[in-house]
Amino acid sequence: MPTPPKNLLTGLDLIEKRWPKDLLHARVGLVVHPASVNSRLVHAINVCMRSKKFELAALFGPQHGILGQTQDNMVEWEGFRDPATGLPVFSLYGKARKPRPEMLATIDALVIDLQDVGSRYYTFIWTMDLCMQACHDARKTIVILDRPNPLAGHITEGPVLEPGFESFVGLRPLPVRHGMTIGEISAYFSDTFYPGLDHYIIPMQGWKRKMRFDQTLLPWIMPSPNMPTFDTALVYPGMCLLEATNISEGRGTTRPFELFGAPFIHPETIVNVLKEFKLPGVLFRPLSFQPTFQKHAGRLCGGAQIHVTDRERFKPFKTGVAVLKAVHDTYPRDFTWNQPPYEYEESKLPIDILAGTDRLRKDIEEGKGLHGMEKWWKAEAKAFEKIRKKYLLY
Repeated sequence: MPTPPKNLLTGLDLIEKRWPKDLLHARVGLVVHPASVNSRLVHAINVCMRSKKFELAALFGPQHGILGQTQDNMVEWEGFRDPATGLPVFSLYGKARKPRPEMLATIDALVIDLQDVGSRYYTFIWTMDLCMQACHDARKTIVILDRPNPLAGHITEGPVLEPGFESFVGLRPLPVRHGMTIGEISAYFSDTFYPGLDHYIIPMQGWKRKMRFDQTLLPWIMPSPNMPTFDTALVYPGMCLLEATNISEGRGTTRPFELFGAPFIHPETIVNVLKEFKLPGVLFRPLSFQPTFQKHAGRLCGGAQIHVTDRERFKPFKTGVAVLKAVHDTYPRDFTWNQPPYEYEESKLPIDILAGTDRLRKDIEEGKGLHGMEKWWKAEAKAFEKIRKKYLLY
């Protein structure tokens, strides 16, 4: 286990020191959310407003709003004028998800400071991708302020997105657990998809690839309303798959993604089925809960809580697939896959766009074994590591 750093600094902490000389006095747009804070909990907007290196001219916000105010998927928000700074705030999760030319008209560069959680489904990296695309088209510069991958950066897991399964939970080939920082992902996107883009990364200081978020000593700020703790992020690469089913993923409780269940599930039964998989680094505790909103709101659900006992050995994606398979096989008359729309995809099943392939769903439906399924997605993630290696900064 790496020694916790005494002075880990994010890209935001280093923005004044490492601001590109070519952008001195540039007019800047800033893409942020509530977790865009420095190590002293000062928000990026306040940091940038005080900068002597550039002029902050506009603000942009991703899914869940620049204030973190919108609760769920496909809950849109629209822009407004920020009362504190007087700057225009543009929504990138409303009528537009890609910045329109008029949004970029008054700026020279777009700065992105978003806390990712290490999973392909999490939409902030796709907001970044669309910003890169827009800046490439408009010949604007993009600057990425790098932040830690909460899950560390040395493990990949899960299928790589297949062509034809692109959506706002996956626009480019990445495994589900990608093991990259947002800056490293931007380097991959820029080199592969946006050659010629004027692109800068302000890297972190002191981050090591095997550091999980609690080892950084940085404060955890919710990057979205249902990502309250680092423990949530730890299980998210697998448990987000439940969004594509009629199983509650714990939204509407104080432990989203750590709890799962449904009115038709018997807690002890499902835990006993899951024990048979002998999953590494995890225990399941039977429980019942009553969501206050979202799936099965106000109804008593049986299920379990996930307790990670060994973070290094724990496989979040395999664990999530095990939960799907266990419920699918144990309650075949009650379990269902949700139908579209989901994250702006109108035709493909939500499970297929989350997995980035229809192979996972078909394997579960055909009764294939969990460990056999793992072989094909493990091979895909391993192959991607050869591509990924070129873009690692730490």
